[in-house]
Amino acid sequence: MGYESGAFRVAYEKVLAKWPAEREALTVATPFGGTHVNACGPRDAPPLLLLPGGGGATSASWYAQAAALARTRRVYAADLIGAPGRSTPAGDRHPRTVAGLAAWLDALLDGLGAASADVGGHSYGAWIALHHALRAPGRVRRLFLLDPTRCFAGFKAAYLLHALPMLLRPTPRRVRAFLEWETGGVPLDPDWLALQEAAAGFPAPRPVTGPRPAPDALRGLEVPVLLILGENSRVHGPRRVAGRARALLPHVETAVLPGVSHHALPQCASDDALAGRLTAFLNGS
Repeated sequence: MGYESGAFRVAYEKVLAKWPAEREALTVATPFGGTHVNACGPRDAPPLLLLPGGGGATSASWYAQAAALARTRRVYAADLIGAPGRSTPAGDRHPRTVAGLAAWLDALLDGLGAASADVGGHSYGAWIALHHALRAPGRVRRLFLLDPTRCFAGFKAAYLLHALPMLLRPTPRRVRAFLEWETGGVPLDPDWLALQEAAAGFPAPRPVTGPRPAPDALRGLEVPVLLILGENSRVHGPRRVAGRARALLPHVETAVLPGVSHHALPQCASDDALAGRLTAFLNGS
């Protein structure tokens, strides 16, 4: 189990309690360390790998979608290696490059016994998922991206300016203030918010960053993609992102969910507008 303060452990467990009762906790060995995975759904159903956003958005944050997705998939939600959560890096062998992240995902899928899988990601997790699909398209059956960052557009300057104090010296108060700004004051799940605050003191290496995927690489991606954006996202212009994705990806569906911000996906959007679209896409309808 990775580093956990008492506050982080309590907050993580409170969010996990919102998952389906049959949830299982798995640890998958990879060259980068043990990856913690929360799993649910029929064991013989097609696998679906879920990647959370950055910061304190652990695998637990998929609680609002887990039950719906697990009706037709074996859901595997992973804590990012080296990020807040229960994955445990092997010393300092956490991924340091995009290639390292792709190798970690390959090893994770191998450890889960999945030659290929449906893959979904939110924010930074969507960036990782898209890069992996571009590098190993044979391992990704279908791909959904929830308000992905740095995939089709950069960050808005205002978003970076508001995030800067939290990034320079993360504290629970700064995390809360930033999330309340980005979500426009919409009420957030208090247990999820407490988990984000508790993650502020988590000792984690600098996350892997890099350029947006090359346009030519995106044009050559044959994997079906569903891109869902939050209408109120302050990260980027959602309709601009959707238009650019349609211009680059040969097999993409796009949707903009009304009244939803970047950080409210996926944990605060459990209604049919999201769950129904994800399920229909994964089932190929």
